[in-house]
This record gives sequence, structure tokens and C-alpha cells, in this order.
Amino acid sequence: MSSPTTWLTGIWGSDMAAFTYTQKVMFQHCDPAGIVFYPRYFEMVNATVEEWFDQVIGFGFPTMHGPMKVAVPTAALSVAFTAPSKLGDVLEFCLIPTRIGRSSLELEITARSGAEQRLKTTVTLVFTKHGAGKSVAWPDDLRAKIEKEINQVVENNA
Repeated sequence: MSSPTTWLTGIWGSDMAAFTYTQKVMFQHCDPAGIVFYPRYFEMVNATVEEWFDQVIGFGFPTMHGPMKVAVPTAALSVAFTAPSKLGDVLEFCLIPTRIGRSSLELEITARSGAEQRLKTTVTLVFTKHGAGKSVAWPDDLRAKIEKEINQVVENNA
């Protein structure tokens, strides 16, 4: 239900490479009125992030949380809910990495159903090791893969 890289035209005003992950709104996501209960969007956003790390970066959460003993928790999140999503809607989450710091990563994620935007969020993740209690620098190999994705976005937006 996803594709590692999709070229999007017009959504952000120019051609940009974005990871897309399609998710169907299930009963479990909805409140009694049949619309997505807003905390469920955060689960969908996290699923998109998890798939991006696995499919694009090549560092899946099972490897990170298992043998690597590292994690990428959310440190900051801003979101605009622009239209409701209903039971049965198919949402396309588009993820674009925008900035990497010493230990942080900023991602822009937009969810759409067809041409209608449902939400736009900016997520800041931090890289940490289990038990460290604080963020740590990205390992060189992981940083290189993320920077490659960011550079691809910059080149295609120039």
C-alpha cells in the first residue's frame, strides 16, 4: 500500500520527492460520529514514519529497538487538521524530510484523501540510545542515508 518515492507535482508548488504511505480509515480510528478521533492521526503519522525508516532509509524499527538499542522518539509536533476523515476513507500520507541536526530530524507529513488535504504536520524526532536519557548524534551511516533523502528534495525543489 505504499511506494518508497513518489513525485508530487502541485501539492507543495513544485516537483518534490516524497515517501507515500496509504492507510484506510478503519473503525478503530473513529469516534462515535464516524470521523477520525484526532489522537488516531498521530498513530497513522507514526506508522508513516516507521515505514519510511524501513523502506527508504533501510533501518526498520525492529532493528533499531532490537539489536541497535536505539530509538527516534518525537520531541516536537505541530499539526493543522484541515478537514475531517471518515470511516472508509483512504488517506495518502506524504512524508518529506526537511532538516537533520546533530541528533534531530524534521519531517513534514501531509495526509490527503484524493485532492483534499486532511492534515499537515511537522514532526521533530530525536535520535537516542536506550538508557542514555538524552539525545545523541546520528550514526554516520544513518545520517548519510537521511541526508541523501534531504538532498534529493532540495535538488528537485531548486
